[in-house]
Amino acid sequence: MARQRPDDLRQLSVEDLERKLAELTDERFRLRFRSATEAVENPLRFRTIRRDLARIRTILRERKTA
Repeated sequence: MARQRPDDLRQLSVEDLERKLAELTDERFRLRFRSATEAVENPLRFRTIRRDLARIRTILRERKTA
């Protein structure tokens, strides 16, 4: 999964954003769990997931305050 662009994320509905947030949170958990037991093939994925989560949370917060 590639990095999510903010413009693409802003076009999604709140339900889609929350679904994506849950998927990325689950992926981050599985990746962190796997990294504790074995070598991860792409360690930069941690950074990508963390930043995508921040983007989605920011957009959701913007919509709640708007």
